[in-house]
Amino acid sequence: MLTAVVGINWGDEGKGRMVDLLSAEYDVICRYQGGNNAGHTVVNDRGKFILNLLPSGILRDNTVNVMGNGMVIDIEHLCGEIAGLKEKGVKITPETLKISDKAFISMPWHKQQDILEEERLADRKYGSTRRGIAPVYGDKYMKKGIRMGDLLFKDTLRDKIASILEWKNLILKGYGQEFSLEFIMHWVEEFSRSLLPFITDTTEYLLGAVRENKNILFEAQLGALRDIDFGIYPYTTSSQTLAAYAPIGAGIPGARLDHVVGIMKAYSSCVGEGPFTAELFGEEASKLREAGAEYGAATGRPRRVGAFDIPASRYGVQMQGAKELALTKLDVLSYMDRIPVCVAYETDGVRTDKFPTGDMLLRAKPVIEYVEGFKTDISKCRIPGDLPEAALKYIRFIEEAVNCPIRYVSVGPNREDYIEM
Repeated sequence: MLTAVVGINWGDEGKGRMVDLLSAEYDVICRYQGGNNAGHTVVNDRGKFILNLLPSGILRDNTVNVMGNGMVIDIEHLCGEIAGLKEKGVKITPETLKISDKAFISMPWHKQQDILEEERLADRKYGSTRRGIAPVYGDKYMKKGIRMGDLLFKDTLRDKIASILEWKNLILKGYGQEFSLEFIMHWVEEFSRSLLPFITDTTEYLLGAVRENKNILFEAQLGALRDIDFGIYPYTTSSQTLAAYAPIGAGIPGARLDHVVGIMKAYSSCVGEGPFTAELFGEEASKLREAGAEYGAATGRPRRVGAFDIPASRYGVQMQGAKELALTKLDVLSYMDRIPVCVAYETDGVRTDKFPTGDMLLRAKPVIEYVEGFKTDISKCRIPGDLPEAALKYIRFIEEAVNCPIRYVSVGPNREDYIEM
C-alpha cells in the first residue's frame, strides 16, 4: 500500500499528528518535498515534538524514515533536530533514517539571500520564513546546487562549492555582503560529519521496499494552496505540495499511489502573507487563535485564523485527489454558540462557489453562514456515538460540502485523541 498524507488548505492542518497515528500500519515513512520552513507537531506518550525536517514516523521504533530527493535540507538544522530527539530517547540510526543523495543542501548563502530579499520587499513581502527555501529551490533549477551525495566525495566537494560561491558572491556583493570559502567549508565539515552514514541511494531502497510489498506512507509539508503551481501564487512555497508529486519527490517516479488521505482543520488557519478570504479579525479571531493555540511550529508566528472555507477546501480536495479526509481540531470549536462557515465567495458583486486564482482571489469577499455550535467538551469522545448531535451535523455538513468522506476526527492533540467515523 502506497499512501500519501497531504494538506488540503494553507498548511498547518495537523499532518504530523495524523502521520504519527497512521504510521503504526506502515513500514516506511517518506518526506518528499520542502525543508525546515514548516513544522509538524506530534504529541504522544513520549512527549511533545516539533519536527521540521525529519519524517513524523521517526518517533516509532518500527519504521524506516526517508528524506527524499524532493527535499531541501539545512544540515545545521538537521543536526540539531536529530540531537534534540536523541536527548529525548528517540533512536536514530542509518537503519531507521535514510537521506537521499539527490536531496539539495540549503547553504548559508540561501538563508542570507532569503532574509535580504524579504527586507527589500518590505510591505510587499511574501511572508517567507527566512530559512532559504526559495533561493535553494531556485538554485536547484539553475543547476547551481550542492546535493547531499556531494558530501561523500571530499576530493571534488571544495571545487564545486568554490565555483558556486564565486557566482553567489557576485549577487551578495550588491547587498554589501559575501561569504568566504573557508567559512563555508568549515560549516560543511562541521555539520556533515555526523550525517554521512545516513546518506544513500534512497531510490534503490524504496524500489526494494515496493518489490517486497511494504507499506509506504508519503508525508507532505504545507497544503494544496501553497503548491508552487496550483496554490495562491506567489504566496506559495517553492515546491510541489500535492500528492501526485509524492513518488517523484520520494525517488520512485514510476510508482503509483494507492490512496490519498487529506488533512484539514475544522476551521481555517494560515501563516504568512497572501489572500485568506475567510479570515476573522478582532476579538473573534483572538478567541479562536488562543483556543486552538495557533502559532507557527517552525516560526512561532501567530497564525491568521478564519471560518472553515468551503470553496478553498473543495478545491484542495480536488487538487490532492483525496479519497478520504481527517478533520482535525474539532474540539477547539466547543466554546462557540454558532460556528462560522465560509460557504461561497463574492467577487466584483458576483457570487461563486469556485475557488478563484490570481487577481480575482485578491478581490474575493467571504459569504459567511452560521451553523449550530455543540457547546460541550468532546475531548474524551472516542466513537461517533459519543459526539453531540450538533457536532455530528457539522461533520456531515463539511463532508457533503467538500464532496469527500471524513474518516478521522481529532478531538485533542494526543495520539489517541481521535474518532474513526
